[in-house]
Amino acid sequence: MNRRSFLTHLAGLGALSVLPSDGARSASSPTSDRLGALLPSRPFGPTGEPVTMLGLGGAHVGRMNERDAGETIEIALEGGVRFFDTAESYQGGGSELALGLHLVPKYRDVSFIMSKTTAKTAAEARKHLDGTLRRLGTDVLDLWQIHALTGPDDVEARLAGGVLDAVLAAQESGKVRHVGFTGHTSPSAHLRMLASAPVGVFQACQMPVNVADPSYESFIEQVMPPLAEVGIAVLAMKTLANGGFFGGSSHFEHGDRPKVVPDRVSIQEAVHFAWSLPITVLITGPNEPAHMLEKVELARSFAGLSADERGELIGRVADMAGTGVEFYKA
Repeated sequence: MNRRSFLTHLAGLGALSVLPSDGARSASSPTSDRLGALLPSRPFGPTGEPVTMLGLGGAHVGRMNERDAGETIEIALEGGVRFFDTAESYQGGGSELALGLHLVPKYRDVSFIMSKTTAKTAAEARKHLDGTLRRLGTDVLDLWQIHALTGPDDVEARLAGGVLDAVLAAQESGKVRHVGFTGHTSPSAHLRMLASAPVGVFQACQMPVNVADPSYESFIEQVMPPLAEVGIAVLAMKTLANGGFFGGSSHFEHGDRPKVVPDRVSIQEAVHFAWSLPITVLITGPNEPAHMLEKVELARSFAGLSADERGELIGRVADMAGTGVEFYKA
């Protein structure tokens, strides 16, 4: 794709955005709750339910000591974040236990809580859900997702194993309000799930969204348009490549490889790039409480990017794109 057609395509994606170009929230979105001011909200896919544009990533919270985990959750809440991510696979349930300790007892009524299952069979999915609800200390999940799809064969195996049937049964029973799926390895997994599952089944999809992505095996290019067409909420993860933008080559770690941040783009530019696309929530993974505060401030300062501005940022890092930076891709 040449530069002109690529920028035209990005402009089209921007036109699908759930926020106007100046980043303003819609008039119908709440501005505060019993805890105070909220960050701007975006509609959660076909439900239209407002959720905050920034969410806290549970894999990182689960790696923290108890003090830092509690402080990070409090900073998120004080900053107006109301979306919280976790999964049964994170730290063997440790992330869910952290939210169950520090979030649910006092703040369940104002929190949108998502968890996920890596189950291969219906029986395993049901077992995971029971454990998730117990560790979190809640009767209902706001969102439960089929987690970490790796490719088309993985999708078909999980469907054959009855995982989607179990997820939908949990939704029907009232244990789960909304359902979705995730993956970071290959866009082909997401496309196969969209093609294989009945239309209208999913309310959300989680995937990498970052400034390097459009130049290699792109979720933005391949998956975001069909999600937007059917109104599925896009949950953006790995907006800093989970350490890859800081020279890392494995999850959570910085490193000494060539760095996207700060050598080519700033953290603000990288994060604002993601929010300028039609995503619902940017899920951030702080390594320490101060990182959570930083992302709250970046959410407050977001004012949109034009297609030309997005294209210029993509061009700055195009030669770095690929598994060297996005090490988690196939």
